[in-house]
Amino acid sequence: MNRKTAAVSAGVVAGALAAGMIGSALVRRRHPRNVEPLGPPPPEDLGPVDSFDSTELAVRAAGDPEAPVVLLAHGFSLDMSSWWAVWPELAKDFRVIALDLRSHGASGRAVHGDLSLRAMGRDLAAVLDAVAPARPAVVVGHSMGAVAILALAEQRPELFGPRIAGVALIGAASSDLLRGAMGSVTELLRPRLGSLQAAARRVDGLRRAVLAGPTGLSGVVARVTQFGPNAPKDVVDHVVALAQSTASEVWTDGLPELMEMDLRHAVPRVRVPAIVLVGEHDRVTPPAGAVALTGALPEGRLVVIPDAGHIPMLETPEAVVRELRGFARAVLMTSSPPARRRRQAPTGTKEGREGTA
Repeated sequence: MNRKTAAVSAGVVAGALAAGMIGSALVRRRHPRNVEPLGPPPPEDLGPVDSFDSTELAVRAAGDPEAPVVLLAHGFSLDMSSWWAVWPELAKDFRVIALDLRSHGASGRAVHGDLSLRAMGRDLAAVLDAVAPARPAVVVGHSMGAVAILALAEQRPELFGPRIAGVALIGAASSDLLRGAMGSVTELLRPRLGSLQAAARRVDGLRRAVLAGPTGLSGVVARVTQFGPNAPKDVVDHVVALAQSTASEVWTDGLPELMEMDLRHAVPRVRVPAIVLVGEHDRVTPPAGAVALTGALPEGRLVVIPDAGHIPMLETPEAVVRELRGFARAVLMTSSPPARRRRQAPTGTKEGREGTA
């Protein structure tokens, strides 16, 4: 491996680590291994659903089939198991539908290798068309899943209103996703950059240096970048294991998409009530960015989740369930959802349009 290639390889590793999404960016996993979930998935298997390009999407559901629909879209290098503590509670009131995005979890590899955010946005539309045709829904996206919602708004703004009655964006950004985390983690990695560059000369060495498991460098950086200070160890371990098992093309092709995306122009097209949830300790999509995103949404409201990092539905699921349930009830079960109305923040959250008051 020449010097330029080694530098690029080390840069890819640093970028992945900086996002806290530790995985196989440089390790070609032809057969990603299964990861034991923290809890059961939604019980009904509705898949596979064919997306616009025939990519097969894993889709599962729970709750009354006649109830209002809530669609859950996970983040980068995760899968629908990231909602394991959320979907059972939401299913008491709603028809909850969860999918694995293309090349993630149980879904098929992206046809033609299309791992663009626009393709993932169209995946969301394909699932709604297949399993909830002609019914309004609240679409919930975490991180990459939230960006997919913005990508769908860019391509299909007419869906927002008649089909998509509201959106919840968790750990979201409309541009420069991951870049904010890279600067702070550079200092964390500085003592190890030399060894990472040396390891990049041998794939096996790189695997040992980066994919050492939750007790190694990957677990340390995941906890620093992805989670709040009180995240349970089993949650951290699960997220690291998912990232390590993710198909290699998600890292080599999907990660650059996230780092280079700019969908700021699409935010005003989300002309429905929207709630933005961000963890108080989120270093990937910090609260300051959530304030800007909320301000750009036509009907946005911000809630900061105390003690949480970038994956609040795994760290503080009770707070996330409370906010999602209240929002979905207001949007789907009343004729005039009070999206802009200020209200007293529920216990355990910080709320507002201007910040974390």
